[in-house]
Amino acid sequence: MEERYFPGKIEKKWQDRWAESKVFEVEADNTKEKFYCLEMLPYPSGRLHMGHVRNYSIGDTLSWYKRLQGFNVLHPIGWDSFGQPAEQAAIKSGVNPRKWTEENISYMKSQLKKLGTSYDWRREVAAHTPDYYKFDQWFFLKMHEQGITYKKMTQVNWCPICQTTLSNEQSSGGVCWRCGNPVEKKDLEQWFLRITDYAEQLLNDMAEIEAGWPEKVLTMQRNWIGRSEGAFVDFAVKDSDEKITVFTTRIDTIFGVNAIVLAVEHAVIERHKQSFDDNIKDAIDNIRTEKMKANDPGVEPEKIGIAAGLFAINPFNGEEIPIWTANYVLIEYGTGAVMSVPSGDQRDFEFSRKYNLPFRQIKLNAEGVEVSTDEMTEADEAYSVTVNTGEWSGLSSKEASKQMTAFAESNGFGKGAITFRLRDWGISRQRFWGAPIPIINCGVCGAVAVPYEDLPVRLPDEAEFTGTGESPLAKNTEFINVPCPECGENAKRETDTMDTFVDSSWYYFRYCDSKNEDQPFETEIANYWTPVDQYIGGVEHAVMHLLYTRFWTKFMHDIGLVKFTEPVKKLMTQGMVVAETFYREGEEDGKPKKIYFNPDVVEVERDSKGKIISAKSEEDGQPVLIGSVEKMSKSKNNGVDPDEMINRYSADAVRMFILFAAPVENDLYWKQSGIDGTERFLRRVYAMVWKWQETVKKSPDDEPLEFSNEARALRRKTHQTIERITRNFESFSMNTSIAALMELSNQLGEFKSEPDTASASDLFAITEALNALVVMLTPFAPHISEEMFSALTGSDEGILKSDVRFPKYNAELAKADEIEIPVQINGKLRSRVLASPDASQEELQAMALADEKVQSNINGMQVVKVIVVPKRLVNVVVK
Repeated sequence: MEERYFPGKIEKKWQDRWAESKVFEVEADNTKEKFYCLEMLPYPSGRLHMGHVRNYSIGDTLSWYKRLQGFNVLHPIGWDSFGQPAEQAAIKSGVNPRKWTEENISYMKSQLKKLGTSYDWRREVAAHTPDYYKFDQWFFLKMHEQGITYKKMTQVNWCPICQTTLSNEQSSGGVCWRCGNPVEKKDLEQWFLRITDYAEQLLNDMAEIEAGWPEKVLTMQRNWIGRSEGAFVDFAVKDSDEKITVFTTRIDTIFGVNAIVLAVEHAVIERHKQSFDDNIKDAIDNIRTEKMKANDPGVEPEKIGIAAGLFAINPFNGEEIPIWTANYVLIEYGTGAVMSVPSGDQRDFEFSRKYNLPFRQIKLNAEGVEVSTDEMTEADEAYSVTVNTGEWSGLSSKEASKQMTAFAESNGFGKGAITFRLRDWGISRQRFWGAPIPIINCGVCGAVAVPYEDLPVRLPDEAEFTGTGESPLAKNTEFINVPCPECGENAKRETDTMDTFVDSSWYYFRYCDSKNEDQPFETEIANYWTPVDQYIGGVEHAVMHLLYTRFWTKFMHDIGLVKFTEPVKKLMTQGMVVAETFYREGEEDGKPKKIYFNPDVVEVERDSKGKIISAKSEEDGQPVLIGSVEKMSKSKNNGVDPDEMINRYSADAVRMFILFAAPVENDLYWKQSGIDGTERFLRRVYAMVWKWQETVKKSPDDEPLEFSNEARALRRKTHQTIERITRNFESFSMNTSIAALMELSNQLGEFKSEPDTASASDLFAITEALNALVVMLTPFAPHISEEMFSALTGSDEGILKSDVRFPKYNAELAKADEIEIPVQINGKLRSRVLASPDASQEELQAMALADEKVQSNINGMQVVKVIVVPKRLVNVVVK
């Protein structure tokens, strides 16, 4: 150990030594308790950002801690390397997406190694490699055998100028992200997976994970799956043989229906559109455009609709009801038709008020009064007692629903049902850079599965990227034209590729057995390592990746690949790293655009928490800047380069600061000045170890019989710190753990003994504290900790190779000699007393009443009672 701390030299040394010793490489071992720690795999976009650093530092810290506890820890990494950004790079720059992707992986991998992350790199996977996507295709075929896959015509977002399909994100606001043209809906045949077959199980199995998953994620999934219990009811279309089926959870309100509202894509609208007058046709076109705005989560589109000039018949009372079409009814949900009951549904209330549709009251309010609809200012959605509901008037809403559902069933126009908001998973993508769907379309045999022995269906090395029309694969005749596996006739491959969420639905099972060429993984190996014990990632994946991977695991269980149905025991959703962003309003190609940049001088107004309220700077005498706090982004010029931070401060300082600056579940507001303090702390600990390294090697093995007050206080602090950090790791309170390490180092730094004069008891306490501090620091700052451990012990093997364990606290030593107990009189703080942590309620009461300040405040008053909360407070109640 050198006297001066050179982090770059130390970090390179230990990274090389870890690689040489293969200390992070593990195998399944039934004699050892396993721990599988996983962070969501990155997309290889080119460079790590500080959000990555935070995510991987959390997982790496936990992995180190579990290793030091003696667990067999699996901590792997891979790349979510298929997807649209690579294809966009190919369209814009002409670069091969494979070359672009692999260069990015190479660079990002070097950054992760520079951070010192403790991955078992042998297990690395990348979605774009044939040995990985071969098993995407393998799973597709297994699902195909089980009837989980199917192909159907469906509507997609379509840009008529670019001649291409768009995701909801690419059509945000109803316009194409590339050309700005309004987006349309278009029918295309697409492949789907029947995730809805698992809807009930996805809901019920949440009981298995609710103790380990954030409630907000479970709530989002419950809402997304959207189980509803109600009834289907058929409304006949007047003067035709057609019927409109609606699903309702409140059949008890059906006497209050004032309209049937259809999605513009509904079959009834489609069948009659040629007979509509021009005003209705124009209105329907406008509704289609307005519906596209629903793709933008930041936009709440105004409800707009038009009467179609058609009527339906209410089967319960024979009333004629106008048929409308409106933008708030989606063909994708339910039946694409809803019954409008404005007195019982707020959305229907607002729609009816806007278009002056009359309606009736169908239930009593909470006070048992029938309120006139003219007096209503909002809908009453509560369950109540029905009125104006024919023979069912006077029943409770729930009893009326039960009886009316039975009536509809017995008369053949309805049926009780359970429905789900969840829709089947459309996995078709008209892209090149994805796993090819292993289907061959034969004019004789139809859609034929590619034989397992012919997997993988490989992507061609090259493709023509025009950015328009169908997938580039459709233009590659060598890829498309193949013989039918069943009849041998000329046939064509499927040119759609799979949604990249397929790749990420099972990747962590592949880590368990990543070199297996015959199957996705060996069941016995996967059953040792999985389920994942701790998963770490962003909450934005709650109803996409996290739902899909639960579905995938249930399917794997059904075909015997794994013995469980939930893939992740515990989930932690970390906050984002956000930074101050400044921009001015400008134009590009004649269109308004925010131009982001870092100003040299800016006047900023902040709120009490330090968040920007407004910001100003002057350019040509004019204030031009607007400030905000946003997720770090290169495009917004507020990003921080991890390499720059590592080179300037050290990997240990960067890792430690990003865990110390905020609780890991909260957003971290980046302030670079904080790293300086973290670096100074590491230098202080390093200097302390340098100072004591030779002396502690002479420390007595046997505990002395007597300790000085200072030594006893240091031992107490040491064991309190061990207890605190051990407890904090269970709750991911990493910032408070780092604070506890700083407090212990401060007490060590204030110790009066010097190496050449320390008594045996002082030396024992210092040795115990330093060793504990270094080992507890290891998960947060492993490089410097390895160096300091080597200096203190004389061992060059490293902490893990030396079988070192995380220290355990002694509860007796951790006890405080005395604790301060607040004493209140009638709830107001009047004094404090010092007492043993084990003092009884009687002892605390006696001490409080004997206190001089308490005596002076209750003089002449009657003590009614004394409330004692052990270890917390005493409250004397007087009158």
